[in-house]
Amino acid sequence: MSAPAPRPVDLWSIVRDEAAALAAREPMLADFLHANVLTRPGLGASLATLLAGKLAGDVLRGDSLRALIDEAIAADPGIAEAAEADLRALRERDPACKSYVTGLLFFKGYQALQSYRISHWLWGQGREGFAFMLNNRISERFGVDIHPAARIGRGILLDHGTGFVVGETAVIDDHVSLLHEVTLGGTGKESGDRHPKIRRGVLVSAGAKILGNIVVGEGAKVGAGSVVLHDVPAHCTVAGVPARVVGRCQTSDPASQMDHRLDDPG
Repeated sequence: MSAPAPRPVDLWSIVRDEAAALAAREPMLADFLHANVLTRPGLGASLATLLAGKLAGDVLRGDSLRALIDEAIAADPGIAEAAEADLRALRERDPACKSYVTGLLFFKGYQALQSYRISHWLWGQGREGFAFMLNNRISERFGVDIHPAARIGRGILLDHGTGFVVGETAVIDDHVSLLHEVTLGGTGKESGDRHPKIRRGVLVSAGAKILGNIVVGEGAKVGAGSVVLHDVPAHCTVAGVPARVVGRCQTSDPASQMDHRLDDPG
């Protein structure tokens, strides 16, 4: 595993420097980089421009969407703070992400997660219709379906993102890593609190299905393709259909280690 990336104090300055270098190397991208990064005063403003361009369509117009995202970020500074923490997580944990600007502009799992944060803000404002409209557009554009009411912390890596589904009452704590085709779903038509709770430090591998109002304990690991129907003890690895405990995690932080092997050599 490659060494973690440095944690710059002023992340936006690093992103701008990377964008300038990329524009010099790839002149055909220069206009795109100027519009989305080099003329933006910070990460929040960059996201407003970038996500509005990604999500705009016949109903949701680009200028209106950018104004909405600007409004959400101004009203809730935690949105931009979470976006920065997520970008750091992406750069540090995904060896395919060679720079912060690449993750920001070209990794759709990251973009889908930040788009969800806007729909969640709308939901909290009582604007459920608009939240569902945006959720639908996120699903169409990114192949990611996160209910606007779900609660997701910061420092989240959503790797690839395609096929990622999260139900209404799901909770994902800070500092979690999840891969594509993961489902945090219910088990039927029950109402109320019915979706999983994922605790800090958890790694959920590709294709895992975690169903019902159950808890995946802190620092646990869920193997690829597993179907989890019961609580997962903290710092344990589960795998299989249905999932069962196959061992103890040798690290307290599987989310950072990103080691998907079940033997977990540490």
